[in-house]
Formats: sequence, structure tokens, C-alpha cells
Amino acid sequence: MGSVPEEMALGFGDLVGDLREVYESGRTRDLEWRQSQLRGLVRLLEEKEEDIFDVLREDLGKHRGESFRDEVGVLKKSIVDKLQNFKNWAAPEKAHTPLVAFPATAFVVPEPLGVVLIFSCWNLPIGLVLEPLSGALAAGNAVVVKPSELAPSTSAFLAANLPKYLDPKAVKVVEGGADVGERLMEHRWDKVLFTGSSRVGRMIMTKAAKHLTPVALELGSKCPCIVDWLDSNRDSQVAVNRIIGAKWSTCSGQACIAIDYVLVEEEYAPILIEMLKTTLKKFFTKPEYMSRILNEKHLKRLSDLLADRRVAASVVHGGHFNPKTLTIEPTLLLNPPLDSDIMTEEIFGPLLPIITVKKIEDSITFLKSKPKPLAIYAFTRNEKLKNRIIEETSSGSVTFNDAIVQYGLDSIPFGGVGHSGFGQYHGKYSFEMFSHKKAVLKRSFLIEFMFRYPPWDETKIGMLRRVYRFDYISLFLAIIGLRR
Repeated sequence: MGSVPEEMALGFGDLVGDLREVYESGRTRDLEWRQSQLRGLVRLLEEKEEDIFDVLREDLGKHRGESFRDEVGVLKKSIVDKLQNFKNWAAPEKAHTPLVAFPATAFVVPEPLGVVLIFSCWNLPIGLVLEPLSGALAAGNAVVVKPSELAPSTSAFLAANLPKYLDPKAVKVVEGGADVGERLMEHRWDKVLFTGSSRVGRMIMTKAAKHLTPVALELGSKCPCIVDWLDSNRDSQVAVNRIIGAKWSTCSGQACIAIDYVLVEEEYAPILIEMLKTTLKKFFTKPEYMSRILNEKHLKRLSDLLADRRVAASVVHGGHFNPKTLTIEPTLLLNPPLDSDIMTEEIFGPLLPIITVKKIEDSITFLKSKPKPLAIYAFTRNEKLKNRIIEETSSGSVTFNDAIVQYGLDSIPFGGVGHSGFGQYHGKYSFEMFSHKKAVLKRSFLIEFMFRYPPWDETKIGMLRRVYRFDYISLFLAIIGLRR
């Protein structure tokens, strides 16, 4: 069986042991095996596309257009990229060796880590499983996937279908809640990737410490968006389109890389707000064009953010909640108190605070006082401002004049820094996340330098000084006795 239901959770010791036996057999290291697994993932995305649309709609109310853009389409592109390149990534890479080591060769060999565990999140429940899974398989690992129980239809889909398209002996799906995750973490893994909240991330790290298991954490954060004055109406409209796409069009703002709040100059704020209002009406002409809130608990959490009277007074657009449909109207807030929950906690929903500054450069000082976010976005033509953002702030990524699209680029890494997590993946970086770069050095018996060994004297120390300076001429002269 390739999937493991919750009632079998107590048998994880046997599960991990079986996977380790499969890995130790060398089965997953074979390049043809890796290729077949990646092809299986492509077939899954092609043959089960409609089923994927169905489960994402059931779990999150996602429109098929959003589901294709953010999960199916971007995943297929990424996996095809791995299919085309993983053999090159897996090839030994030659490294430089100094002349003093002659004759010698050095190279770096990527090797799989072994048996790895992937915890996914509910907001991109297909993508946050299959992207890291494709990297782990391309790298030659055996894998356990734990989908989020908060997206039950997607979890059941993965449990039912991954064994049909992948090697069921080397890839397992474990369904269940937090207790299942805790039991999984009682075992030794060669790496764990967790995507989710900082609270659970701390628990994962604590459990992993027992076995010194390396961990990669992809956590949430308050991703800011700086909006500068733009010269043309067209540029301003394009910026507004992209801000809306990165806030309300991606799982209704329930995404770790969604824009959390906007920083804008005081004089430009009214103009920006009016453009946002107008464009929101144009984009969301039907309710189904925006995902719903995950569940009643999350809806209440978001409604509680507006329960603060000071925050409610800052609402300039929207603010309507519908508990029956689990939907929230796109909401704009102007200058809510900086000490309120909406400005100190990750929003993870369709509420957008707009914070004004005297001049746009003040936004950098504002950001430097906050924890490092997963992403910083800035809409500006000011090259000096761009350079200051790059040089003076720290974040997982910086994107200028767009937002969220960096997530879909296979050529750059995705990951956080500081409180937003650590570890990077996507594209080649997914392969590298689940690989160990093993250093290999080969030397000949031909040449032996006895000054490496005791008994010590000043002559030998002098020889070593020349070696570490790469002063080969002086070293040669000293060896033949022409220089002391």
C-alpha cells in the first residue's frame, strides 16, 4: 500500500523501517527510477486535472482558473523542468585542487539523503505536496508525505492516487491530524520539511532535536508591499492589478507570500484606495472568483481582528463577513493602530491594511523594525530606492513591480529567513534541499611531503607557510635546498 490511513498510525515504526530498507537497496538512487517517478507526477497532473479542480473547490472554494494558475499549471512546468535537468544536477561537479596537491582530483557528488518526511499546508494543498515531493524524488530519496487534514478532500485524493502513479514501496502518504504528525516525528528521518505556522514549526524542531534530524521550515510572515508614486496612469493601474492578484486572488489572501499590508505616502493613499476599490469591482464580478475562508475557526479569527474598535474605525472599504458561505468581502483599512493584532499578527485573509508614511523612503526604516518577512514587494521606478531595499532590508525574497510571481520561477530559490523560516526549494533548489553534497578527493601516492609531519622544526614550519601562501616557486627552491 502507498497510503497509510490514520487508524494505522501506530505502525509507523514498521513504515519507516520498510522505507529505509527500500532506500538501502539502492532502488531510489537509480536515475531511470527517478525519471519514472517524475513522469508519473506529470501523468497525475494531466490525467487527474479535473479531479484536482474538484477537490480544491471542495476544500477551499477555488475556481478552476486559480487552481490551474497556482497549482496544476505551475507544478507541471516545474516537474518538466526537473525531468529535463535532474541528470545534470545529479552529476559529479569537478572542484579546484591546488598545485601542491598534485596529482589529485576533487569533485562534489550530490547524493540522496535517505528517507525524508514532508508536511504540507492546506492553502496550496496540491502544490505544497508535489513540488517538494518532486525534488525529493529527483534527488533519489524515499518519501513520506503528510497532507494537511484541514484540506480533507485533497488529502484523500493524494492518498488514493499517489500510489497509482508513483512507486508505492518508496512513496507513502500518511493521513491524519496533529497526533499523527507527532507520532511521525518520534522516528528518525534524514530530513523533514514543514510548511505551516511558527507555532507548529517550533514543535517540529523540538521533536527533530531528539534524533538530530535536519529540518527545513517554510513559515508565514507579514509580507509588506511598498507602493511608490508612479508616473503614468497605466503603471499605476498595472500595480493595482498585481496588488489585488497577490492579495485577494491567491486563496483569498490565505497564503504565506500574499501581501499582508501596504506602505504608501500620505498624499498618494487616497488615489491608491480609489483605484483598488474600482479594480476590485471589475475583477470579482462573481463570488466564485475568490476562494472562501478555510473554516469557521479561521473566519472567527479574522472577524476578531476587526472587533477592535480602533481597527473597525479604520475600514474604508468592505468589511462584510458571511458565516454561511465562509466568505469575507475584500476589505481595505487605512492606518489601523500599529499595536493592534491586525498589524502584529499575520493576517492570512482578505483584509489589507494601508499604512501611510511621510515619504516613501521612511518605509525602509519601518521594515527594519519588524521581523524578517518571507517576501518584500515594492512598486517603484526609483532605482535608488530599489537598491536601498535590497541592501538595507532582509527577507526571503524581494520582488519589484509585481508580487507572488517569484513563487513560480524555477530559476530562483523560495524560502524564508529568520522568523519566516529557513531552507530553500523550487526548481534545482528542490533537488538540492533533499541532497547531500558529498566532497570527494582523490590523491596519488606519487609525491609525499615530509614537512607535513613531526618532529617539528622551523624549516618545516617555513615550508608550511609557503604552502598556505601558494608560494610554489619559493617552496620548490626550499625543497631542493636553494632557499631556507
